[in-house]
Amino acid sequence: MLKEVEIHKNIKLAVCDIPEEKKTIIAIHGLTGNHKTFYHYRQLLEKDYRFISYDLRGRGNSSSADKQTSLFRHAEDLKAFIKKYEIEKPILMGYSMGAYICAQVASEIDVAALILLDGAGTTEERQRELIVPSLSRLEKVYESEDDYVNQTKIIYDSLDVQWDEVVEEITRYEVKKNEKGYRHKSQATAMEKDFNSFYDFQPKEVFQQVTSPILLVIAYGKLGQKDSLFTRETYNETIETANSLTSIEVPANHYTLMFERQPEVEKSILALLEK
Repeated sequence: MLKEVEIHKNIKLAVCDIPEEKKTIIAIHGLTGNHKTFYHYRQLLEKDYRFISYDLRGRGNSSSADKQTSLFRHAEDLKAFIKKYEIEKPILMGYSMGAYICAQVASEIDVAALILLDGAGTTEERQRELIVPSLSRLEKVYESEDDYVNQTKIIYDSLDVQWDEVVEEITRYEVKKNEKGYRHKSQATAMEKDFNSFYDFQPKEVFQQVTSPILLVIAYGKLGQKDSLFTRETYNETIETANSLTSIEVPANHYTLMFERQPEVEKSILALLEK
Protein backbone atom coordinates (compact mmCIF):
# COMPACT_ATOMS: atom_id res chain seq x y z
CA MET A 1 0.00 0.00 0.00
CA LEU A 2 2.96 2.34 0.67
CA LYS A 3 4.73 3.64 -2.43
CA GLU A 4 7.49 6.11 -3.28
CA VAL A 5 6.67 9.28 -5.19
CA GLU A 6 9.50 11.46 -6.51
CA ILE A 7 8.46 15.11 -6.23
CA HIS A 8 11.86 16.60 -7.05
CA LYS A 9 15.05 15.05 -8.36
CA ASN A 10 16.25 12.50 -5.77
CA ILE A 11 13.57 13.62 -3.32
CA LYS A 12 10.91 11.03 -2.56
CA LEU A 13 7.88 10.79 -0.31
CA ALA A 14 6.52 7.57 1.18
CA VAL A 15 2.84 7.74 0.22
CA CYS A 16 -0.24 5.82 1.27
CA ASP A 17 -2.86 6.36 -1.46
CA ILE A 18 -6.30 4.78 -1.15
CA PRO A 19 -8.18 5.54 -4.39
CA GLU A 20 -11.88 6.29 -4.73
CA GLU A 21 -14.16 8.05 -7.16
CA LYS A 22 -15.01 11.10 -5.06
CA LYS A 23 -12.85 14.05 -4.12
CA THR A 24 -9.28 13.63 -2.94
CA ILE A 25 -8.30 14.24 0.68
CA ILE A 26 -4.62 14.82 1.42
CA ALA A 27 -3.74 14.44 5.09
CA ILE A 28 -0.55 15.95 6.54
CA HIS A 29 0.72 14.78 9.94
CA GLY A 30 2.40 16.60 12.82
CA LEU A 31 5.94 17.48 13.85
CA THR A 32 7.31 14.03 14.76
CA GLY A 33 4.53 11.88 13.32
CA ASN A 34 4.07 9.83 10.17
CA HIS A 35 1.34 8.97 7.68
CA LYS A 36 -0.13 6.30 9.98
CA THR A 37 -1.21 8.99 12.47
CA PHE A 38 -4.46 9.38 10.49
CA TYR A 39 -5.65 5.81 11.08
CA HIS A 40 -9.05 6.68 12.57
CA TYR A 41 -9.82 9.47 10.09
CA ARG A 42 -8.75 7.29 7.19
CA GLN A 43 -11.11 4.57 8.42
CA LEU A 44 -13.92 7.14 8.46
CA LEU A 45 -13.32 8.53 4.98
CA GLU A 46 -11.56 6.03 2.75
CA LYS A 47 -14.75 4.34 1.54
CA ASP A 48 -16.05 7.55 0.01
CA TYR A 49 -12.94 9.61 -0.72
CA ARG A 50 -9.53 9.11 -2.19
CA PHE A 51 -7.49 9.37 0.99
CA ILE A 52 -3.79 10.21 0.68
CA SER A 53 -1.35 10.54 3.54
CA TYR A 54 2.43 10.58 3.38
CA ASP A 55 5.51 10.88 5.54
CA LEU A 56 6.86 14.41 5.54
CA ARG A 57 10.50 14.69 4.58
CA GLY A 58 12.72 13.80 7.51
CA ARG A 59 10.14 11.35 8.87
CA GLY A 60 9.16 7.76 8.29
CA ASN A 61 10.41 6.38 4.98
CA SER A 62 10.56 9.66 3.03
CA SER A 63 13.75 11.44 1.99
CA SER A 64 15.78 13.40 4.51
CA ALA A 65 14.73 16.91 5.51
CA ASP A 66 16.34 19.96 3.94
CA LYS A 67 19.21 21.54 5.86
CA GLN A 68 17.00 24.63 6.20
CA THR A 69 13.80 22.70 6.75
CA SER A 70 10.63 24.57 7.76
CA LEU A 71 6.86 24.30 7.49
CA PHE A 72 7.16 26.49 4.39
CA ARG A 73 9.56 23.99 2.76
CA HIS A 74 7.04 21.24 3.52
CA ALA A 75 4.31 23.42 1.99
CA GLU A 76 6.35 23.59 -1.22
CA ASP A 77 6.63 19.79 -1.15
CA LEU A 78 2.85 19.49 -0.80
CA LYS A 79 2.26 21.78 -3.76
CA ALA A 80 4.77 19.76 -5.80
CA PHE A 81 2.97 16.56 -4.80
CA ILE A 82 -0.41 17.98 -5.86
CA LYS A 83 1.06 19.05 -9.18
CA LYS A 84 2.72 15.65 -9.70
CA TYR A 85 -0.61 13.87 -9.20
CA GLU A 86 -2.55 16.54 -11.15
CA ILE A 87 -5.09 16.82 -8.34
CA GLU A 88 -7.66 19.55 -8.85
CA LYS A 89 -9.02 21.28 -5.74
CA PRO A 90 -8.01 18.74 -3.11
CA ILE A 91 -9.43 18.71 0.40
CA LEU A 92 -6.53 19.37 2.77
CA MET A 93 -6.53 17.91 6.26
CA GLY A 94 -3.69 18.86 8.59
CA TYR A 95 -2.88 17.88 12.15
CA SER A 96 -0.68 20.09 14.37
CA MET A 97 2.25 21.15 12.15
CA GLY A 98 0.35 19.62 9.25
CA ALA A 99 -2.42 22.16 9.86
CA TYR A 100 0.09 25.00 9.43
CA ILE A 101 1.36 23.41 6.22
CA CYS A 102 -2.13 22.87 4.80
CA ALA A 103 -3.26 26.40 5.69
CA GLN A 104 -0.20 27.86 3.98
CA VAL A 105 -0.90 25.85 0.82
CA ALA A 106 -4.62 26.72 0.89
CA SER A 107 -3.64 30.40 0.88
CA GLU A 108 -1.66 29.89 -2.34
CA ILE A 109 -3.71 27.43 -4.44
CA ASP A 110 -7.38 26.59 -4.92
CA VAL A 111 -8.62 23.87 -2.56
CA ALA A 112 -12.11 22.50 -1.94
CA ALA A 113 -11.96 22.53 1.85
CA LEU A 114 -9.51 22.87 4.72
CA ILE A 115 -9.63 20.76 7.89
CA LEU A 116 -7.37 21.93 10.73
CA LEU A 117 -6.89 19.48 13.57
CA ASP A 118 -5.45 21.53 16.45
CA GLY A 119 -3.01 23.68 14.52
CA ALA A 120 -2.50 26.85 12.42
CA GLY A 121 -2.81 29.45 15.13
CA THR A 122 -0.40 31.87 16.78
CA THR A 123 2.59 30.15 18.37
CA GLU A 124 3.63 31.22 21.86
CA GLU A 125 6.64 30.48 24.05
CA ARG A 126 4.54 28.09 26.11
CA GLN A 127 4.45 25.70 23.13
CA ARG A 128 8.24 25.77 22.94
CA GLU A 129 8.44 24.85 26.62
CA LEU A 130 6.17 21.85 26.00
CA ILE A 131 7.59 20.63 22.68
CA VAL A 132 11.33 21.27 22.39
CA PRO A 133 12.44 19.39 25.54
CA SER A 134 10.53 16.31 24.35
CA LEU A 135 12.54 16.18 21.11
CA SER A 136 15.56 14.81 22.96
CA ARG A 137 13.95 11.35 22.83
CA LEU A 138 14.58 11.34 19.08
CA GLU A 139 18.34 11.23 19.69
CA LYS A 140 18.24 8.34 22.16
CA VAL A 141 19.49 4.89 21.18
CA TYR A 142 17.37 1.94 22.27
CA GLU A 143 18.37 -1.69 22.76
CA SER A 144 15.60 -3.04 20.56
CA GLU A 145 12.40 -2.09 18.80
CA ASP A 146 10.48 -3.40 21.79
CA ASP A 147 12.58 -1.22 24.10
CA TYR A 148 11.61 1.85 22.06
CA VAL A 149 7.95 0.82 22.06
CA ASN A 150 7.92 0.22 25.82
CA GLN A 151 9.54 3.58 26.61
CA THR A 152 7.21 5.37 24.23
CA LYS A 153 4.26 3.69 25.92
CA ILE A 154 5.38 5.18 29.24
CA ILE A 155 5.37 8.65 27.66
CA TYR A 156 1.92 8.15 26.14
CA ASP A 157 0.56 6.82 29.42
CA SER A 158 1.62 10.11 31.03
CA LEU A 159 -0.30 11.95 28.30
CA ASP A 160 -3.49 9.95 28.94
CA VAL A 161 -3.25 8.16 25.59
CA GLN A 162 -5.01 4.79 25.64
CA TRP A 163 -2.47 2.28 24.33
CA ASP A 164 -3.85 -0.16 21.77
CA GLU A 165 -2.87 -1.96 18.56
CA VAL A 166 -3.26 1.20 16.47
CA VAL A 167 -0.94 3.28 18.67
CA GLU A 168 1.57 0.43 18.75
CA GLU A 169 1.56 0.12 14.96
CA ILE A 170 2.18 3.86 14.59
CA THR A 171 4.98 3.65 17.16
CA ARG A 172 6.74 0.66 15.60
CA TYR A 173 6.73 2.35 12.19
CA GLU A 174 8.70 5.34 13.50
CA VAL A 175 11.76 3.41 14.77
CA LYS A 176 14.63 1.85 12.80
CA LYS A 177 17.87 0.01 13.44
CA ASN A 178 21.30 1.54 12.77
CA GLU A 179 24.86 0.56 13.61
CA LYS A 180 24.45 1.63 17.24
CA GLY A 181 21.00 0.24 17.98
CA TYR A 182 17.45 1.40 17.46
CA ARG A 183 16.31 5.02 17.23
CA HIS A 184 13.57 7.24 15.89
CA LYS A 185 13.65 7.83 12.13
CA SER A 186 13.57 11.62 12.68
CA GLN A 187 16.35 13.94 13.83
CA ALA A 188 15.83 16.32 16.72
CA THR A 189 17.74 19.16 15.05
CA ALA A 190 15.50 19.07 11.96
CA MET A 191 12.36 18.84 14.09
CA GLU A 192 13.41 21.88 16.11
CA LYS A 193 14.01 23.87 12.92
CA ASP A 194 10.54 22.94 11.72
CA PHE A 195 9.05 23.97 15.05
CA ASN A 196 10.89 27.31 15.03
CA SER A 197 9.29 28.11 11.68
CA PHE A 198 5.88 28.11 13.42
CA TYR A 199 6.79 31.59 14.68
CA ASP A 200 7.02 32.84 11.08
CA PHE A 201 3.46 31.72 10.32
CA GLN A 202 1.18 34.77 10.22
CA PRO A 203 -2.47 33.73 10.64
CA LYS A 204 -3.91 37.06 9.45
CA GLU A 205 -1.87 37.08 6.26
CA VAL A 206 -2.56 33.43 5.53
CA PHE A 207 -6.29 33.24 6.25
CA GLN A 208 -7.08 36.43 4.35
CA GLN A 209 -6.10 34.44 1.26
CA VAL A 210 -8.02 31.23 2.00
CA THR A 211 -11.35 31.11 0.16
CA SER A 212 -12.46 27.54 0.90
CA PRO A 213 -14.67 26.41 3.81
CA ILE A 214 -12.62 25.67 6.93
CA LEU A 215 -13.20 23.39 9.91
CA LEU A 216 -11.00 24.16 12.92
CA VAL A 217 -10.86 21.60 15.73
CA ILE A 218 -9.49 22.84 19.05
CA ALA A 219 -8.42 20.14 21.51
CA TYR A 220 -8.51 21.70 24.97
CA GLY A 221 -7.69 18.59 27.03
CA LYS A 222 -4.64 18.66 29.29
CA LEU A 223 -1.46 16.77 28.44
CA GLY A 224 -1.42 14.64 31.55
CA GLN A 225 -0.42 17.02 34.35
CA LYS A 226 0.36 19.83 31.91
CA ASP A 227 -1.93 22.31 30.18
CA SER A 228 -3.22 21.82 26.64
CA LEU A 229 -0.70 22.39 23.86
CA PHE A 230 -2.83 25.09 22.22
CA THR A 231 -5.49 27.27 23.84
CA ARG A 232 -8.63 28.92 22.46
CA GLU A 233 -6.71 32.24 22.47
CA THR A 234 -4.09 30.65 20.22
CA TYR A 235 -6.68 30.69 17.46
CA ASN A 236 -8.12 34.18 17.92
CA GLU A 237 -6.49 35.62 14.79
CA THR A 238 -7.34 32.52 12.76
CA ILE A 239 -11.02 32.67 13.73
CA GLU A 240 -11.29 36.45 13.34
CA THR A 241 -9.64 36.49 9.91
CA ALA A 242 -10.92 33.41 8.10
CA ASN A 243 -13.89 34.07 5.83
CA SER A 244 -15.78 30.78 6.09
CA LEU A 245 -14.72 29.00 9.26
CA THR A 246 -16.51 26.66 11.62
CA SER A 247 -14.73 25.88 14.88
CA ILE A 248 -15.44 23.23 17.47
CA GLU A 249 -13.80 22.60 20.83
CA VAL A 250 -13.42 19.05 22.10
CA PRO A 251 -12.18 17.64 25.43
CA ALA A 252 -9.58 15.45 23.75
CA ASN A 253 -5.96 16.47 24.20
CA HIS A 254 -3.54 17.11 21.35
CA TYR A 255 -2.61 13.41 21.13
CA THR A 256 -5.87 11.64 21.90
CA LEU A 257 -7.39 13.76 19.12
CA MET A 258 -5.54 11.44 16.73
CA PHE A 259 -4.89 8.24 18.64
CA GLU A 260 -8.49 7.68 19.74
CA ARG A 261 -11.76 7.93 17.82
CA GLN A 262 -13.45 11.31 18.16
CA PRO A 263 -17.17 11.02 17.21
CA GLU A 264 -17.85 14.75 17.50
CA VAL A 265 -14.92 15.57 15.25
CA GLU A 266 -15.92 12.89 12.76
CA LYS A 267 -19.47 14.27 12.64
CA SER A 268 -18.16 17.79 11.99
CA ILE A 269 -15.82 16.59 9.24
CA LEU A 270 -18.62 14.75 7.47
CA ALA A 271 -20.89 17.81 7.76
CA LEU A 272 -18.21 19.99 6.15
CA LEU A 273 -17.61 17.50 3.32
CA GLU A 274 -21.31 17.06 2.61
CA LYS A 275 -21.46 20.74 1.71
